[in-house]
Amino acid sequence: MPKLRTSLSKIEDYPAFLEEHWLRHLKEKPDNASTVISTFAGCGGSSLGYSMAGFRELLAIEWDDNAVQTFKLNFSDIPVYHGDIAKISVDQIIEMTKLKRYELDVLDGSPPCQGFSTNGKRIMADERNQLYKEYVRLLDDLKPKVFLFENVSGLVKGKMKLIFADIMRSLKDCGYKVSAKLLNAMYFGVPQSRERLIIIGVREDLMVMPSHPKAKYIPVTVLEGWGEEYIEGPRAIVGEDTETYQWMQKVKQGMSISDIHPKGYYFNRKRLNFMTPSCTLTKHSAKDIFHPIETRTLTTNEYKRLGSFPDEFKFIGTPEQISSRIGNSVPPLFMYHIAKHIKENLLS
Repeated sequence: MPKLRTSLSKIEDYPAFLEEHWLRHLKEKPDNASTVISTFAGCGGSSLGYSMAGFRELLAIEWDDNAVQTFKLNFSDIPVYHGDIAKISVDQIIEMTKLKRYELDVLDGSPPCQGFSTNGKRIMADERNQLYKEYVRLLDDLKPKVFLFENVSGLVKGKMKLIFADIMRSLKDCGYKVSAKLLNAMYFGVPQSRERLIIIGVREDLMVMPSHPKAKYIPVTVLEGWGEEYIEGPRAIVGEDTETYQWMQKVKQGMSISDIHPKGYYFNRKRLNFMTPSCTLTKHSAKDIFHPIETRTLTTNEYKRLGSFPDEFKFIGTPEQISSRIGNSVPPLFMYHIAKHIKENLLS
């Protein structure tokens, strides 16, 4: 892990730390609380972070069935537009939220990132690379005070820099001062090394320069995140007769099958290390990520801890669906610190 010049705090009891933030989420929000609309809301990782920071969410927009079901299970009081973001108009949003243009505090969005990810094929023509334009469309019409755009670090690497430049230009053209920075969730209380591009914009008439939160915590290890007790729960099953299982029996902590495979195969099949943060969780982690010392995949509850989802947060579906929800989410504690920074430094 890279060394930071700033002084970082130590989280002594991670499960208790997570519970403390869950209780912040449960606090009733006053009518004058800062407001947010979440696009590409997923199962609610970002929404939970905003809620922990004291925001009142007015609307979530999401198309995936399982994600919407999970969201509604945890945020029954937040209206959800269940459908294609390209088909919702700003007039519909205004009708659903009773907002006027320029009134919204924050428009949040994490467009699907598979087309940008360094783990994928990074095809320029991937139609998912164009979904950010729907976010820009809503931003330009709603004119919130602040926007937050989250995506994978791969957006600023290699040939994807062309799309990044277009995104930045489009956001600025909406009338915002814009700042982009790579942040790693492991420095914000998440037991997972997850570097993400965070773009923050402030409406020009507010005369405030956008800024980002600074690293706060010494990274939490897998062991610290789970605690000393075994975390029960359902998990994806990898049969003992499979090639993956046979290779994983030989893999040591913190290594992948590709490290020992003669042809370097199975790069994504990894064994966690108890003494470091988890590797980045993805939508395919259910069958790719293995326990540090046992030849098995992770339980749902183990995934939740590594994603900084409190134990009380509920998921539904198969282990594969649940790991996909967590892998696609912005970790709640990560978003909590970003949202808190926005509220205290940009909206005040």
